[in-house]
Amino acid sequence: MNKIKKDKILGSRRLSNYWWAATILIGGFSFFLIGIESYLELYFNNVSVFHHHNILFLPQGAVMIFYGMTGVLTSLFLWYTIIFDVGGGYNEFNHSTGIITIFRLGFPGKNRVLKLQYKIYEVSSIKINIQEGLSPKREIYLKTKDRRQIPLTKVGEPLSIDEIENKAKEIASFLKIKLEGVT
Repeated sequence: MNKIKKDKILGSRRLSNYWWAATILIGGFSFFLIGIESYLELYFNNVSVFHHHNILFLPQGAVMIFYGMTGVLTSLFLWYTIIFDVGGGYNEFNHSTGIITIFRLGFPGKNRVLKLQYKIYEVSSIKINIQEGLSPKREIYLKTKDRRQIPLTKVGEPLSIDEIENKAKEIASFLKIKLEGVT
């Protein structure tokens, strides 16, 4: 029998985050350049690379510079979270040591690493929480005997109901504890 089960948790390094970081960077930088060119056209004629002769610096050019800077800064923040893999980590269930380890990475600093450890005998059940609606939630929790609920699933796109139920059943059967929230 396998005595260790380790589930990798995907953090910020998702394809969708790469896509949005790149798209926002290109869009923001383009807005910024058009705004700068509209400003420079006040002093120099025929500076245009983007052919935007109908855009005056005040008010359109100034607003484009603002939106461009906002887009570039937002993109830099997304790249920052991708580089440091914020939210990434693993869940380890170890029967050899009798310890469950929940490990996650955060933003750089003194609290970058979140590492929670629990004894298997402290865990009462695995709980599934499914909420449908505008922003659906499908989460698996580790429920301790002192009624704490520790999330085990990643933040982001919700898994399908079948996937979340199968994952929870797999963890509960590995730990030999009950499963809550399944109908």
